[in-house]
Amino acid sequence: MNAILLNELREFQSHNHDKEFGQDILADLLYSKVRVLCWVMTNPANLYKKTIHIKATWAKRCNRILYISSEVDANFPTVKVKSKEGRDYLWQKTRHTFQLLYDEYLDQAEWFIKVDDDTFLILENLRYLLSGYDPSEPMYFGRKFKPGNVMSGGAGYVVSKAGVKMVVEKVFTDSKKCTSGDFVGGAEDVEIGKCLQNAGVEAGDSRDPLGRERFHPFIPEEHLVPGVMPDKYWYWDYVYYKASSGPECCSDYSISFHYVNPNAMYLLEYMIYHMKPFGVGHYTCPSKAKPMVDKLLGGVDGRKQQLELHVEEKGNE
Repeated sequence: MNAILLNELREFQSHNHDKEFGQDILADLLYSKVRVLCWVMTNPANLYKKTIHIKATWAKRCNRILYISSEVDANFPTVKVKSKEGRDYLWQKTRHTFQLLYDEYLDQAEWFIKVDDDTFLILENLRYLLSGYDPSEPMYFGRKFKPGNVMSGGAGYVVSKAGVKMVVEKVFTDSKKCTSGDFVGGAEDVEIGKCLQNAGVEAGDSRDPLGRERFHPFIPEEHLVPGVMPDKYWYWDYVYYKASSGPECCSDYSISFHYVNPNAMYLLEYMIYHMKPFGVGHYTCPSKAKPMVDKLLGGVDGRKQQLELHVEEKGNE
């Protein structure tokens, strides 16, 4: 029986958000302003068991997506990097992917996010977070683990364009500062964390203003339901910031969940992007959206004028 004790019951609290009005307008604009290249760590055995379900759900919301594997598949858009398959070779795949991003994709996005082939991403919330930062500054975000420079690989970590450039140029040629691409073993998220830190790339704080996390290493149930995650578990020892279980564990603008099976991929896709409770939601209010446009975008590249026109058009519908 999946019973929850009375003293474990907790309620979701209501939260007021400073960008409640005009979220649809801003999300539309941020797609082109905050370009995100997603790269999925996968392998030939998982393409049609796991990765294909990412392709069918959230992948369409990336500005560009790469499915990183050790082999090319004629029927799946994989990108091959020099590496064998297996847990001991994940660092090789990660390092070679960063080199690939630097060599071939650096001008195609402002931000580059790595996820596993069982991670679900909410791209709109990722862009919302990143919209407050400058990709020309070397930084990266994710679920921060101790000692502070490591971001959970499964929850996903996102690196700015400047961060990718800096780590490749500054430390990839120095095996003392960044483990060689031929190294076998190790944890890829730990290794890339060391390289980014030694290159001077800042490990940012991705929590929301209420101190709740946005990147999650496990499925929603394990974070949201009290008691599902044991009190004595490695997670509690490794989280950098104080964490909790239950409804207040997670930001209303959460970005990722890990260990999501194929069925749950479609469940999350439906619950987030399709099902709507009638009369509940954030709808455009043009008069209140304009101040946010001014604050968020200013006059950068004429986008402010484009969005103001979009606001006016929404108001005339």
